[in-house]
Amino acid sequence: MADIISIATEVPDHCHKQSDILAFMQDIYQLDTADKRKLKFLYDHSGIDTRYSVIADYGLPPDERKFIPKETGVAFPSLEKRMEVYDMESVTLSMKAIEQCIEGMISPQQITHLITVSCTGMSAPGLDLALLHCMNMSPDIFRTSVNFMGCYAAIHGLKIAKMICDSTPNANVVMVCTELCTLHFQKEFSEDNAASSLLFADGAAAVLVSNTIKNKNALSLRGFYSQVAHRGNDAMAWQLSSKGFLMTLSGYVPQLIQEDINAFVDAALTHNGLSIDDITQWCIHPGGKRILDLIQKQLSLSGDALLPSRNVLSRYGNMSSPTVLFVLKEMMDTIKDTPEKILGMAFGPGLTMETFIAVKE
Repeated sequence: MADIISIATEVPDHCHKQSDILAFMQDIYQLDTADKRKLKFLYDHSGIDTRYSVIADYGLPPDERKFIPKETGVAFPSLEKRMEVYDMESVTLSMKAIEQCIEGMISPQQITHLITVSCTGMSAPGLDLALLHCMNMSPDIFRTSVNFMGCYAAIHGLKIAKMICDSTPNANVVMVCTELCTLHFQKEFSEDNAASSLLFADGAAAVLVSNTIKNKNALSLRGFYSQVAHRGNDAMAWQLSSKGFLMTLSGYVPQLIQEDINAFVDAALTHNGLSIDDITQWCIHPGGKRILDLIQKQLSLSGDALLPSRNVLSRYGNMSSPTVLFVLKEMMDTIKDTPEKILGMAFGPGLTMETFIAVKE
């Protein structure tokens, strides 16, 4: 038995309106009138109202910015500088999420396994050891990290948590997904950079998965299924460079998902002994408004079936790995006493498609 007992989410202090980020981008990219108009069209149709960042600059006038310089010829922050901010801010954000997640359930010393998930920063000692020290967790705690998997990494982490609970008595597994995507803004105007600056944001989500704690609102993890569409190998990528992490986000991704989603969902359901009629809720990672629209259309889902995903996209943007957990938390907060079968789904580099089945009896 592996039950999701609780989920907590956390975002940085700086909340930026999508309209303010647009003005920042038009200014920093030094766009002409035609390109400003094109970018505005994309922002107006993004389905995003607000996003959060550890950086204040996205909502400040040029003379008040401290992290991202406007002046031509002034160097953007180096990878080292970006990682300094990551090392500090990721710990704070992760701690807040974990503290909320376990409050009233267990103490930090009762966490038996810790899984940290991130693709926007790395160091050694890393986030896992920083949390162990800052939260006074047991020094013999089992630790593991899921790194650089991108938007589907939370599902991979849940898979590990279930394996632990299925094989280890009295397991209290905490997974925390923390991403600071906005640290990696790039000054060159390109389709990839424009797409990533349109969508991505910062946030953290912590999950408590246990085989000992009882909770009437718990969701039981029942199964997983993943698949790689090899022809999409170059459509979504995330590379380290001296000037930060570089995103490749091709317009081909929605087309790939549109072409493959029906067969993929059928395979996932068959693998778990289910049919599409068994699914009562759809926990879809909001990788973008167009992706949600295509999935809803291809699967012939009802008008409000993806409302939790659309709500998260609108309020937070795409935070990479924690985003699907923001959606699942919204579902858990509103689930009634009726039985539920939830299909969770996320996409990432590869092109990798991951799913999970969570059940409320």
